[in-house]
Amino acid sequence: MKPVYLYSTPGCHLCEMAREIVSPLLNNYSLRLEEVDIAESDELIERYGVRIPVLKSPQHIDELGWPFDSMQVDNFLTRVTV
Repeated sequence: MKPVYLYSTPGCHLCEMAREIVSPLLNNYSLRLEEVDIAESDELIERYGVRIPVLKSPQHIDELGWPFDSMQVDNFLTRVTV
């Protein structure tokens, strides 16, 4: 299964909410969720620090930043898996 990344950090309640929205949809697209802790990289902190959670596919430049709902995630996953 291909990955889709969730940029987040430990203790982020919005990231937990995002995970709850994204996780049920992954099987529909044969994807697995990989969480990326932005705290481990200065570059990621600079890029995503005030924007997390952010959903990203490694195959596309598109990103889906918070806030999002299940319909927006479904549309995003449809776009990035084509």
